[in-house]
Amino acid sequence: MADGLERLWTPHRMTYISGGDRPKDGRESGCPFCLAPGLPAAESLVVARGAHVFVVLNLYPYNPGHLLVCPYRHVADYTDLDGPETAELASFTQTAMRVIRKVSNAHGFNLGMNQGGVAGAGIAAHLHQHVVPRWGGDANFMPVIGRTKVLPQLLGDTRELLARAWPA
Repeated sequence: MADGLERLWTPHRMTYISGGDRPKDGRESGCPFCLAPGLPAAESLVVARGAHVFVVLNLYPYNPGHLLVCPYRHVADYTDLDGPETAELASFTQTAMRVIRKVSNAHGFNLGMNQGGVAGAGIAAHLHQHVVPRWGGDANFMPVIGRTKVLPQLLGDTRELLARAWPA
């Protein structure tokens, strides 16, 4: 019997839900944040690279342009970063905000790190800071009632747009 609801299918999310793409043992060899910098840009979704950190699109974004600022070094805890890593992570977070404002006119941001699995870190073994752009009204009925997020742009297109706007 039909219930009158239309459904938007997002089968790519099942990998995230099942944890199928997370490293099983926390080691660098299976860590997507350790692997990403070595992949071609279109495959890795890396937007920008620095000496100590890089910026990559979140494969499972909350909003379009949801970026992760990651150290190259495989460390789990913010207190494990050294001075240059900490400074560049902060600088790249600021640049990410400027670039996102420039290309998509974000009204605000959620910034944060989930430290440990109990705090919500999907990949707890490799530190990463979220930069989530926000717009007035972006939390509409779809995620609240429909438990579905509608993204208006493909990840590859978003990566290209942000990478072109990133200062050299």
